[in-house]
Amino acid sequence: MPLLVLLMGGGLFFLVYSRFIPFKYFGHAINVLRGKYDDPDDPGQINHYEALSTALAATVGMGNISGVAVAIAVGGPGAIFWMWVSAFVGIATKFFTCTLSILYRGKDSAGEIQGGPMYVIMEGLGKNWKPLAVMFAIFGLIGCLPIFQANQLTQAIQDIVLRPNGIAGKTIKYGPLHFLDTDLYIGFVLLIFVSLVIFGGIKRIGKVAGRMVPIMVLLYFISVVVILLINISDVPHYIGMIITNAFTADNYNGDAMLGGTLGGLIVLGARRAAFSNEAGIGTAPMAHGAAKTIEPVREGLVAMLGPFIDTIIVCTLTALAILITGVWQTTDSNGVTLTANAFESAFPGFGHYILMICILIFSITSLFSFSYYGTKCMSFLIGAERSHYYNYIYVVTILFGAVSSLTAIINLIDSAFALMSIPTVISALILAPKVKQAADEYFKRLKAEG
Repeated sequence: MPLLVLLMGGGLFFLVYSRFIPFKYFGHAINVLRGKYDDPDDPGQINHYEALSTALAATVGMGNISGVAVAIAVGGPGAIFWMWVSAFVGIATKFFTCTLSILYRGKDSAGEIQGGPMYVIMEGLGKNWKPLAVMFAIFGLIGCLPIFQANQLTQAIQDIVLRPNGIAGKTIKYGPLHFLDTDLYIGFVLLIFVSLVIFGGIKRIGKVAGRMVPIMVLLYFISVVVILLINISDVPHYIGMIITNAFTADNYNGDAMLGGTLGGLIVLGARRAAFSNEAGIGTAPMAHGAAKTIEPVREGLVAMLGPFIDTIIVCTLTALAILITGVWQTTDSNGVTLTANAFESAFPGFGHYILMICILIFSITSLFSFSYYGTKCMSFLIGAERSHYYNYIYVVTILFGAVSSLTAIINLIDSAFALMSIPTVISALILAPKVKQAADEYFKRLKAEG
């Protein structure tokens, strides 16, 4: 409930307060992303494109494949409409929070320029607000753990590769945990692979993400578009169903909230959108805060493209694939398995392998970016020279994610994200006039130049 009020209410405020600026300058944002205004001498560590790629590597991931499936399994088609609404206001939230991440950059204990909610709070609001900054960093350590990605990638490998080929694995019981030995082996392989990249830092992450993100989005996009073209006559029906179910909650089977099932559906959509596009949570400002620029508004404009690409495009494609193939009504599957069933239904015999390739890239790029976010939180709390300790904790928890239940992991991550959003949105609301002032000045200069 607090997450809904903060993210939806805060996003609506940013949208109206900005007079819809993010939507007016979409074309300019794309020009900035293309590098038209790049200056290698500007302060920062990575360019605009690499900053967005790093942020998208974290958001265009399992939240789009598995998170959407979870939303439909619990809420039916109507959950997607509330994800759209959350993304629409999230575009404005991203503009404000990521403009602030450049406007109020700080320096870590090593003297390196850093961005993110904790630095925005310290530089923009002052040292009296430090408890709020510490709160974000502490819950950021938990929210940025790779457990969801590791869990869903392990489930995908089990359901798509191992079980169909007769590799069942042996059940291991360890206290409350019940898992297969093959889960553990998958976890170890992931641990080794991720370790090779993340110990290289943000520049390596930015370069790897910059190469992999376009490939994964294109492959996934083409695959789902083919599914939709095969079933093109059904597309209008399901788009209509997404809209009508959003207000009737006919297929919702979760807990009632805000006085009824419709309230539960809205909260479900907001949560899954928050996990998918991260608007208002505060992790993306850490990536965008590392961008090479002296124009805060430019980075805010680039950042706002994230929720559009992530939720409006990629999540909608996933949702339509699941709905059109009918697997959401014919199986009890949840999470990534439901999406795999949709691909297999559309492309019998090889569809699940196409999804497996996408999942591998989606998951692994997410794992890279979240490690970076966690080290930034650790750096703020105990110093840059000790921030690398987070990566050791991070890679070990990959094993925990591989062998744990999906429900327990979703509850843990959702709780951490909700607590991260409190400092992020509160600081952005207080400092919103500074963003508005910077935007007015920037667009006035832009008009004078052009």
